Amino acid sequence: MDSTQAIEVFDAHVEDALNWLRDNAGFVFDTTRHGLEGFYNGTNWLLTTPSLYLVVAVFAGLGIWLVGLRFGLLAGLGLLACNIMGLWGVTMDTLALVIAATAIGLCLALPLGILAGYHPKLDQLAEPLLDMLQTLPPYIYLLPAIALLGYGPATSLVATVLVAIAPALRLTSLGIRRTPNEYIELGHANGIAPLQMFFKIRLPFAVPSIMAGINQSLMMAFGMVVIAGIVGSGGLGQTIYEAIRTLDIAKSIDATIAIVILTMVLDRLTQSAGTQKAGATR
Repeated sequence: MDSTQAIEVFDAHVEDALNWLRDNAGFVFDTTRHGLEGFYNGTNWLLTTPSLYLVVAVFAGLGIWLVGLRFGLLAGLGLLACNIMGLWGVTMDTLALVIAATAIGLCLALPLGILAGYHPKLDQLAEPLLDMLQTLPPYIYLLPAIALLGYGPATSLVATVLVAIAPALRLTSLGIRRTPNEYIELGHANGIAPLQMFFKIRLPFAVPSIMAGINQSLMMAFGMVVIAGIVGSGGLGQTIYEAIRTLDIAKSIDATIAIVILTMVLDRLTQSAGTQKAGATR
């Protein structure tokens, strides 16, 4: 059997496996799709139901509190610019996708990262898997998700969660492992319980690394959400994809500017929140 035949056989097995999953576990994927879309719709409702001026005021207030007056005012003006460009609705759709995907990713990554930090063998096992998640082309995650979940926000969420997990898990594990030994020995000498050891010693030292992982997960999620616009997920990614397809260059530039604004606002907010949280736990 030559290489071409081997590839054809492998492709046939992959196709058969996907068909088998659709035929025998369709209800699982249907339930998953409904659950993901429900979570996304709820997040989107929280962002789009209030007045846009209230949402802008909240982000501006967070910017003033966490970063400073200048950044808060610029953040509010940047979000207002998204509305002036006629992109407020899709901007909030994008934000909802990012928040929903990052929240799901963190619910998986943080506990696994803590376990990997405590157990070196688990960390060694996870390392190549995380390397694979971070090095595979993003489109790879979309293809099986489309086959099993169809087009729409659920597919985008699954692909984005896979991208967002790796940095949070890796940096959480790193933060737990980097607790100074003298503090751990001091805790043992004082006879504190394992749970107290975690909350009073390990977690305060791990907070800066954990917050950096959350920040990186958000940034990775933004990149994936834009790419996932090709599967009809809505938001700015789909706006850019449709604008490119119709050669509407002006609209694609507007959507790109909105993505940059939203990314910069969330990046600075999470960075500053991480800095303040790290300072508060010391």
